[in-house]
Amino acid sequence: MNEDLAKRLRFCTTLPSLPAIALKIIDLANNPSTDLDTLCDHIAYDPALSAKILKIANSPLYKSRRSATNLRQAVSLLGTHTVIVISLSFSLTDSLVKNTGNLPQFDNHLFWRRSIASALACRALGEKLKKTYLDDLFLVGLLQEIGILVFCAIMPEEYAPVFLSTNDHDTLLNKERETFGAGHDELGYTLLKQWHLPDYIALACLSGHGQPEPKTIEPTLQACAATSRYLADYFLTPHAPEKLIKLLQAARAWLDIDETTLVEVIDIMKEGLNTVEDLFDITIHQSSEISGILSAAKELLTIHSLSKVKELEEKSYRDGLTGAYNRGFFDESLKREFLLSKQHQLPITIAMIDLDHFKRINDTYGHIAGDGILVSVTRTILGQIRQDDTLCRYGGEEFALILPGTTLADSRQITQRLKEAIAAISYHSENNSTISITASIGVASYMQDITQFKQPEDLVKAADSALYTAKNEGRNQIIEWHNA
Repeated sequence: MNEDLAKRLRFCTTLPSLPAIALKIIDLANNPSTDLDTLCDHIAYDPALSAKILKIANSPLYKSRRSATNLRQAVSLLGTHTVIVISLSFSLTDSLVKNTGNLPQFDNHLFWRRSIASALACRALGEKLKKTYLDDLFLVGLLQEIGILVFCAIMPEEYAPVFLSTNDHDTLLNKERETFGAGHDELGYTLLKQWHLPDYIALACLSGHGQPEPKTIEPTLQACAATSRYLADYFLTPHAPEKLIKLLQAARAWLDIDETTLVEVIDIMKEGLNTVEDLFDITIHQSSEISGILSAAKELLTIHSLSKVKELEEKSYRDGLTGAYNRGFFDESLKREFLLSKQHQLPITIAMIDLDHFKRINDTYGHIAGDGILVSVTRTILGQIRQDDTLCRYGGEEFALILPGTTLADSRQITQRLKEAIAAISYHSENNSTISITASIGVASYMQDITQFKQPEDLVKAADSALYTAKNEGRNQIIEWHNA
């Protein structure tokens, strides 16, 4: 890290010293042989901390079937590791909240609202992903932005313009690195190491600010921590669409989870919110607002999920070049429309459209020009048909058109108009050549001969047969199929 920043941190007098209980708990956290009795003895010296441990042991966060009536029972119920991590969370936060409230141009209350929301989010992500290290997640989520406090303490005048220039976390981190040669992630890590916090906690706080790691079977502390930052931002401002987009991107990149999972995580956060607010004596959301705020957040996530599904479905049914529907969509749509026609005795007509001498265009002018022609033809056809009609690229230079509710007689005006519109296309290639194209069209109608068309495939075969005749008889014409 930048040596000047490291030196300022070492000699900083405005950052609070850790209370004795916090120092002792850090010692216990670094000692793998710490036992229940030793832990109880030290916590008992701090009545406020003892009360919080007892309270959390009986809270909905731990969903225990047993209740604890004294500190020893609470520690026994939670386990030594959990109690150590929880005690660190409480003692560090209590000390910092009380002693960093007077830093210039710094909203202490907002910082801790966000930090505790991030801790809650980190723990909720772990619970949803069925992780066993929930309390470690809570502590990492709580402390991962501690470097912002350090910046405010060691260089308040220089840091203020950078800090106040943006409310976006990623932008702030980049500006810190550009301006000071290090970000609050590195500064926070240095402080946590200076406090002798366990290495895995300090490292998770640091690496959670990096780039998403390759996907692993087991989501890591840093992956949950990184996602929790964006979840906390959205949790605090659920009506901000830009926060939603960043959250979804982070959730996918770091944990490979989607909107549906995030909705469930928010539900877990809601369950633990009152307990965490009470334990840390801070209000993240007013109780009168929380249901509406979280409902809105969940609704936005659900809508985004449905929109994305619809968008993906739409893309999967579209031809990548022309934007017309593809062969798979044609097959499904024709089955559906054909069944409706049979059930309700409604007409349905299909037209198979094949571009004449298209191979010659590709050979003469190149495939780029050929692709341009296909796009132009698609736009031309779409400009001539109704909203209920369905245009598909059937394959190569062949298109298929489904005309529901249209008799053979009614289709004649449509197909004639299409043939003329295609013939009127003048495509200008890259070498300034003007290319014209014509089309052959084969048409078949279900109501014209019901006995022949038992399946939708029969209708396609009939239209294909008519198309074949149109091409054999000189192209640039329309042939209707009739039962011989």
